[in-house]
Amino acid sequence: MKASELLVQCLESEGVEYIFGIPGEENADLMMALSNSKIKFILTRHEQGAAFMADVYGRLTGKVGVCLATLGPGATNLVTGVANANMDRSRLLAITGQTDSHLLHKESHQNLNVVKMFEPITKWSWSIRNAKNIPEIVRRAFKIALTEKPGATHIELPQDIAKKESDIPPIGFQEIFRPKANQEQIRRAAKIILESKKPLLFVGNGCAREDESPQIRNFVEQTKIFSINTFMGKGVIPDDYETHLQTIGIKSADHALQAVLEADVIISVGYDLVEYTPKMWNSDLDKKIIHIDYTPSEVYTFYRPDVEIASDIGDAIDAILDEIQKLQSEDTSFDSFPRKDVPEIFQKVRSEVIERINIFKDDNSYPIKPEKLILTVREKTNHDDIVISDVGTHKLWISKIFQTFEPNTCIIPNGFASMGFSLPGVLAAKMVYPEKTIVAMTGDGGFLMNVQELETAVRPGLAVIVVVWVDNDLNLISTKQKHEFGKSAFTEFGNPDFVEIAQSFGAEGFHVKSTQEFAQVLEQAKSIVDKPVVIAVDVDYSRNEVLLDDSFPPYVDSLNHKN
Repeated sequence: MKASELLVQCLESEGVEYIFGIPGEENADLMMALSNSKIKFILTRHEQGAAFMADVYGRLTGKVGVCLATLGPGATNLVTGVANANMDRSRLLAITGQTDSHLLHKESHQNLNVVKMFEPITKWSWSIRNAKNIPEIVRRAFKIALTEKPGATHIELPQDIAKKESDIPPIGFQEIFRPKANQEQIRRAAKIILESKKPLLFVGNGCAREDESPQIRNFVEQTKIFSINTFMGKGVIPDDYETHLQTIGIKSADHALQAVLEADVIISVGYDLVEYTPKMWNSDLDKKIIHIDYTPSEVYTFYRPDVEIASDIGDAIDAILDEIQKLQSEDTSFDSFPRKDVPEIFQKVRSEVIERINIFKDDNSYPIKPEKLILTVREKTNHDDIVISDVGTHKLWISKIFQTFEPNTCIIPNGFASMGFSLPGVLAAKMVYPEKTIVAMTGDGGFLMNVQELETAVRPGLAVIVVVWVDNDLNLISTKQKHEFGKSAFTEFGNPDFVEIAQSFGAEGFHVKSTQEFAQVLEQAKSIVDKPVVIAVDVDYSRNEVLLDDSFPPYVDSLNHKN
């Protein structure tokens, strides 16, 4: 068979359901092979949108999301989305076309070294030069993308190679089982926890992407040890757990940071340093750290594990719990869990977090306050519905305010953190979960970066809801400029009529004029089942300063530590 057909067969053997992308001349053979495949090709309106869709598909399914582009400008348009997936540890494969292989050593139309271009933003990037190697190359790309820590891979198929013949069959998916944790390390971790006065569980992205939530919830339920999560760890532990201090990640403006500073032992589970630097909470190097992840820890001055457990996270957490219970029964001198005396600072932080979430619950002023907007979205959606945040000031508010109860139901890109992510993202989410309400939360800046993907949603009738936070400004940038320099520069812009732009694509559009109307329109949007809905809402960002400088004075002053 032709190499292009073999490549498609290899993708089928890996369980690929969708490929998101845009065809071109140099991948024409591959497109013809796909037209005869059970794989569904989703034509997007920009390659960046295709990469973001593949990214979210990978996050929600645990499988590899696949995006496709042609050579040159098609490949360069994939770059931002691929980099975003790679840094957020999302499983993705990018496939690009290329000119004839005998032309690659010299200047030719639209030719550049795409493989080299993708190397810094993928785990592996390769060009197919022999049709007989396709099964190995595809299997390797998928295996590398899936292996912890997961990320992006890239394959290039030159158009002359696509026409070659090969009789090598696909290799296909092969399941890999992780090793159990070392028992001696488990015992050491359990003893450190039992000897601690203020242990704190720090939950990161690794727990969400592999859904280790059941084991982690059982651990905190049994021990009553307090916990926090990063942006991408939201939902692993429900925000309504009495011992959960919710989300950390906004440097010194997090109340949860005060609890971390007071903790004597940090149980770090699936924590990724790319999300939140340990320098913020261990600058004095005075914390004992138990590192639990699929891979060994990064080497970092302010992150020095006393115990390092590289194994299946769920297995390690269960084993530590068992060992704690065993040691408690063997030695009654240990202060056993659950403990009667709860650290006062942890209780105060929990109380303050909840109070600030609800502070504007009954506020109906307009433009709407961020807290009220987010509470309204939470009230109008089920716990297992999905909200996808874009990047901007709204992302910080969502991380603090949006109450999350299941992993991967509040998706926040927080590694590469690219604007324009949420609109393409919700389309992929709706394909994976057509029965759920899927909501994008985006600023007016990020919305217009990939607004063309509204047509991608209209074509198959994807009923997603896009909430556009309107303020005619790159607000996060202007907020930080004002915070540092006392003024902002070059951040303000004009906006189109959001109702008309939505309708021009065939979507439904609203621009609400009151806080009460927002709740009504959001409820109405949920009943529209055959097209996307855009809801523009004017936002009052006057309280943004608390995102950057929220000193928590009633409690910080009472703490006796070095900042």
